Amino acid sequence: MVDPANTPLGKMLLEEITPVVMVIRTPLVEEACQKNGLTFVQMLRPFCVFNNFDVPVRTASDQPYRLQKFRLRLFYDSDVRPPNLEVSKERLKQVITQAGEKDLSELCSELPQINNAPSRPESESLPSWFQFFNKELVHTVSFSDHEAFDHPLACLIVVSSKDDQPINRFLNLFNSNKLPSLLNSGAMDPNILKHYLLVHDNQDGSSEKATKLLTEMRSTFGSDCQLLCINSSQDGAVEHQDNPWVLYSSEDLPSQPLRCFLNVDDFNEIKDLMQDFSSKHIIPYMEQKIRVLNQQVSATRKGFRNQIKNLWWRKGKEDVVDSPSGPTYTFSSIESQIRVLGDYAFMLRDYELALSNYRLISTDYKLDKAWKRFAGTQEMMGLAYFMLDHSRKEAESCMDTAFTYYLKYALSSQQNATRCGLWWVEMLKARYQYREAATVYFRVGAEEPLHSAVMLEQASYCYLLSKPPMLHKYGFHLVLSGDRYKKCDQIKHAIRTYRSAMSVYKGTTWSHIKDHIHFHLGQWYALLGLYDLAVSHMLEVLACRHQSKTMQELFLKDFLEIVQKTGKTFEVSKLQLPEINIPSLRVFFEDHRTYASSAAASVKERLWRSLEEEMVPSTSTGRTNWLELQSKLIPKKFKESNVCVAGEAVKIDIEFKNPLQIPLLLSGVSLKCELSANSDEMKSDENNSLVGVQINDESTKLNHRDADSETLFSLSDVDVSMGGGETTLVQLTVTPRVEGVLQIVGVKWKLSGFVVGFHNFDTSPVKIIGKRRQKANHPQSINLKFAVVKSVPKLEGVIHSLPERAYAGDVRHLVLELKNQSEFAVKNLKMKSSHPRFLNVGQRESLNSEFPACLEKKTSQHSDIRSNSDVSHSVFLFPEDTTIQGEKPLLWPLWFRAALPGNISLDISIYYEMGDVSSGIKYRTLRMHYNLQVLPSLDVSFQISPCPSRLREFLVRMDVVNKTSSESFQVHQLSSVGQKWEVSLLQPVDAIFPSQSLMAHQALSCFFMLKSRSKPSTSEDETSSCSPLLGSDVTLGTEGSCGPLFDIASSPLADFHHCERLQQEISHKGDVNTVDFILISRPLKNDTHPVVSDPPHLFSHHACHCSIESRSPISWLVDGPRTLYHNFSASFCEINFHMTIYNSSDVIASVCIKTYDSNSDNLSDAIPVQPATSSSNQDGWHDLPLGNEIRVTSDVVGARTGKSSSVESVTPFIWSGSSSTKVELEPKSRTEIPLQVCVFSPGTFDLSNYVLHWKLLPSNGDGLQSSGACQGYPYYLTVLQSA
Repeated sequence: MVDPANTPLGKMLLEEITPVVMVIRTPLVEEACQKNGLTFVQMLRPFCVFNNFDVPVRTASDQPYRLQKFRLRLFYDSDVRPPNLEVSKERLKQVITQAGEKDLSELCSELPQINNAPSRPESESLPSWFQFFNKELVHTVSFSDHEAFDHPLACLIVVSSKDDQPINRFLNLFNSNKLPSLLNSGAMDPNILKHYLLVHDNQDGSSEKATKLLTEMRSTFGSDCQLLCINSSQDGAVEHQDNPWVLYSSEDLPSQPLRCFLNVDDFNEIKDLMQDFSSKHIIPYMEQKIRVLNQQVSATRKGFRNQIKNLWWRKGKEDVVDSPSGPTYTFSSIESQIRVLGDYAFMLRDYELALSNYRLISTDYKLDKAWKRFAGTQEMMGLAYFMLDHSRKEAESCMDTAFTYYLKYALSSQQNATRCGLWWVEMLKARYQYREAATVYFRVGAEEPLHSAVMLEQASYCYLLSKPPMLHKYGFHLVLSGDRYKKCDQIKHAIRTYRSAMSVYKGTTWSHIKDHIHFHLGQWYALLGLYDLAVSHMLEVLACRHQSKTMQELFLKDFLEIVQKTGKTFEVSKLQLPEINIPSLRVFFEDHRTYASSAAASVKERLWRSLEEEMVPSTSTGRTNWLELQSKLIPKKFKESNVCVAGEAVKIDIEFKNPLQIPLLLSGVSLKCELSANSDEMKSDENNSLVGVQINDESTKLNHRDADSETLFSLSDVDVSMGGGETTLVQLTVTPRVEGVLQIVGVKWKLSGFVVGFHNFDTSPVKIIGKRRQKANHPQSINLKFAVVKSVPKLEGVIHSLPERAYAGDVRHLVLELKNQSEFAVKNLKMKSSHPRFLNVGQRESLNSEFPACLEKKTSQHSDIRSNSDVSHSVFLFPEDTTIQGEKPLLWPLWFRAALPGNISLDISIYYEMGDVSSGIKYRTLRMHYNLQVLPSLDVSFQISPCPSRLREFLVRMDVVNKTSSESFQVHQLSSVGQKWEVSLLQPVDAIFPSQSLMAHQALSCFFMLKSRSKPSTSEDETSSCSPLLGSDVTLGTEGSCGPLFDIASSPLADFHHCERLQQEISHKGDVNTVDFILISRPLKNDTHPVVSDPPHLFSHHACHCSIESRSPISWLVDGPRTLYHNFSASFCEINFHMTIYNSSDVIASVCIKTYDSNSDNLSDAIPVQPATSSSNQDGWHDLPLGNEIRVTSDVVGARTGKSSSVESVTPFIWSGSSSTKVELEPKSRTEIPLQVCVFSPGTFDLSNYVLHWKLLPSNGDGLQSSGACQGYPYYLTVLQSA
């Protein structure tokens, strides 16, 4: 630690604990001094401080030391008394109030920064008035009866040379009846040093008379007499720029340069006078007093004997008077003398002597329970320890004891405790113990609210100066201080402390304390009439979502009240109510791309580009084409701008969110825009004049729209009422009326009818619906600058009767309506859909056709409405003569079919060109988007298996499941597609559909026969994809309930079927032997009354690429007798069969037939073999295992009836003839092979014990060879014994 004398506490002790000189003067003395605007004491005070004193001092010891600094305190006799408590409090209040008035300018400045505060010196960090306030607080306990350092040790009696009978005046001034109470009450020795001073005013004449009076004074009073001549300047023209009274005086002295009668000689004379008075009178008197008192104390109290005597007999001393507040000691008591000795030694810097006497008397006071005096000696002991820099622990312990006893035991000693606490704090701060000092500050200001506020503020700075800085405690104590300031009506100080606290919490997550600070700052600024600052702070607490509903209502109510007090509509930038979700900002504008709805504008641009790729001019892509167009229309200055068309609105979707739990009312929500109306703006980069909303981002003022801007663009105004926590999407529009450059600056609104809020858009990432110049991987920043081009035609389109919800398979007739409000026509229309399975463009002739009658089969073989098999993969071209202009719309038929269940996004783009050749935009596209929900209806599946008894005939099983929850359907028609196949019923319709309807969740299975119409010989392959899509139809309804059949070979059923074939061909690629089915059904009105619904609906279900091929390209049929009679007693039975083999492949097939006897083991050698029919196929005919199960009887002698044929020693039958036959079949050809078996006994036999080995022989070595083996079909032969 540095030298204690150079610390703030050391300097304070050198100022406060110094000899006191009582001044008694005549009125004429004051009159002479007042010529200079000073009192006599004020005139002498700057010269009572000696920084280069260098006076030798010898106290109780024989070793002298030298005083380098010394100071006297001068007081008039009327001021030597304890201050009045109420007057002192009022004085302190004035000090605080005046400090607040001086800091008024700081209340309007920016928030203080605390980043560098801990590194600055303490004197720079703390407010300057703290030190003065602390001094005034210390002075509130001046001239206490128990502290000798405030007792006058000398009296300076001053008489003017103009006074009558000056000698008598000297004698009369020191009158015991007029002396202060300290001298008359016995608290101090009235026999103090007296010094006589004669003052002569040179303005009144020469000093000869004064010199004679001085000689007379010395003859009367001795050597303690001096003469002081003042006002030596005759004309009063001396100006003292260096005012010596500024550094050593209080604030009641003049601070401006003095124009007085005191010249340099007067200054020197006063200085010599006070130095001589101190060195030759005051200090020698104190030295003498210390030595005398030390001898008395040593004789009576020091030594072991005297200490024992004091303990036993001190209560019987006559000079101690009992008092309710404790013992009272007169100046002649040994205790008072010891205290005087200690205080005199302390003032002369003999801290060792002072400390020894304080220790000595401290015990006596404690035994006497004189708590105030005990606390006083403990206080002085702590200061002595500090100045000696001996024991830090002892010093702090003494200060703590003194502080505690002042508060706890001594009556009316709060001010003494405050002074003790202030000195204790300075002691800790001198040792950099700021945290401990803050704790003491907190204890000091416990009683008086205003003093407590100042102490809490000083404590906060201790936390700031601690190492490391304790910022949260710094801010928290500032808030506590500000709250107490406000309670004491010190609003400016409350604002100052809260502002300092905000510098701590700004940028932190301590939201509640920030709300508290901002809210009260807003209220307090409003009380001072600083409404701009009040509103700025109240704005910070508006969006307090973390607060309760009650607090939110309070904040908003007070905010609106403050705004009302301004008497104007307040305008605020970035008003937090409501919150604006800038990242979700969506901009919709139309250049060459137009949108039928906002939903269409929300579709990703890459999807539209992919859809429109085939429609835009083939010389260039739409993107490049548009960029070339834009470069021609717009100068380089605006090449990064978007493009919009005059007369067409630019829309912006803005999401407003109410962060509060209380409702908000917004009115006049609109955009802020700028528009350059002149074409010169497009050509010149300078001297352009913007007309519209003028915006200054740094200002909180919003300029209203210029009246001229109404002719340039129009804005939409929206009123919004938002509930608590509600999020509302608001669409705002601006419609430019003329060509130029449009800039969307921001959005504005009015809150609760009083506050206009506006928010200027920045360059944050945002989704923009329009041209996208950047890659999809990088978010595009806001670009709200638009080049407005000349007005061009724009198509408006809608599809009438398009359902939002439908069942799968639903077929409907729709109408597309296109309008062009422009006087210029559009031409060369093209159209393309993203889902041709769902939407098909019809022919103009079918516009007014009645549905579904227009789809019925006509009497002629083909319908007039033909299908277009290429429509699903191409762009629909409207007729060349098709134009749209004026009020007459274009109506065009569309066919809709709900192809599959799910949520479907249907995108439609219509391309058209401008009829006006002068237009800069040559073409535009109309984009339409619809969201559909398709629910499951009928689930239809087909399974086909070859017929074992017929070649090229198949059994078809159709499974139908109604997957709806409430709908019922009538199955109307089943059709096979193409000329190659013919489908027919296997059983009557009544047997298949007994209820004539398919209820919800009902399943149904039925069988059909499928026949091939192709000739057996090799012919050109006819696939089911050929056009026209002719086929065969089966009516699935009764004659009374079923209407006419529907034409599947005509549009739109044929077109939808073509799309389904393309969709399903991927999973059946390469399989040419397939058949397609179309099931047509109609919904019923309800289950109770099965009447077809009105209006009529039609459902089509398409099953494509149903394979008819087995696993083998070879099919065969065994033909022969099934039952016959034979006389086995005569001979065995020979039976002839023939096998017809068909090659369904496109290459030559080699077939080898191997037969095996019933008991032969060679059959296992044929493995692996393929079964004649797939075991997974659940339809058709299946093998009945009869060979080992059936029992037959015979009249043949010796026949073993009742035994299984498997146990016979002789086989029941054998294959006769060749056991292996090999043939080669041409593609798509057949041949017959003769077979013969010999049966030896009656019974039923399975003739399936043969295997066909086949092998395909590709021509010219092309392709890979394939081969296989097939197990024979079950063929049961029954041979009975003849009679």
